[in-house]
Amino acid sequence: EMSASLVGSEMCIRDSINRGLKSIMEEKIRELVGAVFAPEQIESVKVFNGRAIVTLQNAVENPEVTGRLKSAISEMDGIAKVSIVYTAPKANIGLKPENPKWEIKGVRKIIGVASGKGGVGKSTTAVNLALALSGLGLKTALFDADIYGPSIPTMLGYEGVGAVSYDGKTFEPFRYQDIASMSIGTLIDKDVPLIWRGAKACGAIEQLLTEVNWGEIDVMVIDMPPGTGDIQITLSQKIDMDGAVIVSTPQDIALIDAVKGVNMFKRVDVPILGIVENMSYYICEKCGTRADIFGHEGARKTAGSLGVPFLGEIPLHIDIRTNADNGTPIVVSKPDSPHTKAYLDIAAKVKAELGL
Repeated sequence: EMSASLVGSEMCIRDSINRGLKSIMEEKIRELVGAVFAPEQIESVKVFNGRAIVTLQNAVENPEVTGRLKSAISEMDGIAKVSIVYTAPKANIGLKPENPKWEIKGVRKIIGVASGKGGVGKSTTAVNLALALSGLGLKTALFDADIYGPSIPTMLGYEGVGAVSYDGKTFEPFRYQDIASMSIGTLIDKDVPLIWRGAKACGAIEQLLTEVNWGEIDVMVIDMPPGTGDIQITLSQKIDMDGAVIVSTPQDIALIDAVKGVNMFKRVDVPILGIVENMSYYICEKCGTRADIFGHEGARKTAGSLGVPFLGEIPLHIDIRTNADNGTPIVVSKPDSPHTKAYLDIAAKVKAELGL
């Protein structure tokens, strides 16, 4: 017992020292940045796992200045990588009083599934999360707002099928298992590139969202377009969103963009429900060896640094990919698999965060 107590005390002392060093490093970085930018422009300075992330608001991005700052910060002991993120001022992206929010009838809670960049498995996560929420007893809807890469019709088996309207005024949602679904992809041909500006894209999304007979829905999951552009900001402002789930892989380049996504939602007052680490690891089916192909626990550490919840890890596995491509998502096709359990655990945390 004495030994355990000493070990515990030693760990507490070590943690305290690490926190102190981290605080000193962040303060030194803040001083370096403060020599170039005004204090009110420095939104945050974070150091974790050998990486420094500086977020600047209402600042003009200058590649030369950015390069000099990165070089100066990189010279500090313990800093291996530096990211400098520029965000728009909150006042510049606010809603005008004459632009009311969209009314989505019958829907109690709305969450967005988003990512800072494409290719991280956002849509696969959105589909399986929606099915997992339904499996937990919630009346669930899934809306595909990924205007330039709608993949929900493929994953839920209604690719190439047009939307149906019985009264010429409202559309009927597609039904898969117990969830109601609609996709912007129903308006376009699969092989035709969508060349729409932001206003037209947002208008199409508004029409589908507000003119569908959703019925009584506990939670709607919206598969957002990747990135932090005009469409994402408009969706975040025009919809009474109850929270956002950020999807990322563990690799550094994805995490940098995930931080931008978190900051965007914070600036438009959308709560961050948490970060999901997708393609987290790979387990060899022959020998059982775990391989951290894209890095180890990057999203978990990023969530801790940003002060937002970490929702869970989804492994890299061929069954998740093939079942999504075949229109039979893993949560439905293999309900007893460990992959399904991972999605159900994430869904349970989201359900609790929403107070459902």
